[in-house]
Amino acid sequence: MCRLFGLTSAPERTRATFWLLDAPDSLSTQSHHDPDGTGLGSFAPDGTPHVSKAPLAAYEDRAFAEEAKQTESATFIAHIRYASTGSLELRNTHPFEQDGRLFAHNGVIEGLDALDAHLGPDRAAVAGETDSERFFALITRETRAHGGDVAAGIAAAAGWIAAHLPVYALNFVLVTPADLWALRYPDTHDLYVLHRPAGGHHGDRHLDHSGTAGRMRIHSRDLTGTDAVVVASERMDDNPHWRLMEPGALLHAGPDGITTTTVVLPDPPAHRLTLDDLHPVAAASQKAA
Repeated sequence: MCRLFGLTSAPERTRATFWLLDAPDSLSTQSHHDPDGTGLGSFAPDGTPHVSKAPLAAYEDRAFAEEAKQTESATFIAHIRYASTGSLELRNTHPFEQDGRLFAHNGVIEGLDALDAHLGPDRAAVAGETDSERFFALITRETRAHGGDVAAGIAAAAGWIAAHLPVYALNFVLVTPADLWALRYPDTHDLYVLHRPAGGHHGDRHLDHSGTAGRMRIHSRDLTGTDAVVVASERMDDNPHWRLMEPGALLHAGPDGITTTTVVLPDPPAHRLTLDDLHPVAAASQKAA
């Protein structure tokens, strides 16, 4: 299952170190359970997006994922990919960038010919083969159609897909230089949110998050003194305040310190997929690794 991570400390910029994979103890730990790509997104002080990512085809780029990445930003997005659609290439590796926004997705959407037809000329914004980047392109188009209102664009795009296409899951994180959005839909995969005060639950701790099975670690001394909102596919420390997002809920964390959650998809997908409905490769990508 793909791993999603998003963090915002906006308007404060935060220095953080990411390890997208822990180094294996031995070659025996490398198996078909290993991921197919890793990526990290952040923003320069002028708002320019920066993406550092690589596919992990045949483990050629594992050193890239194990190497510590130190960066500074008010918002971050990280993703570990288990491929469901698209080959193991850079263009299919998350996160994706469009209109100065960064996006990463965990799930499966089928009926891509119908989605391509619905995108029409906007399909040109999609450089790769994934359902995820197509979904992002629809969000981008709908956001433009709603005068730059990202929440409205997300609701329109996700609502159209839920009504017209076979859906397994649409979980995603989307960030701009100052805002973070996250959607959990439907209840297929977990997505957690943590409103972390400066210093965390104990009041005097660095942020030190670690995923399961050697996946993704994040450390930040700066968050000893700065509030943050974190979104992740799993609880990543012992803080008791991690909250599982409600299915259909869209979370927005803005630079004003206000976080809102709105149920934008109250109904299940019209064509809900199960693991048994998926191609074996897609099904394998959606199981916990």
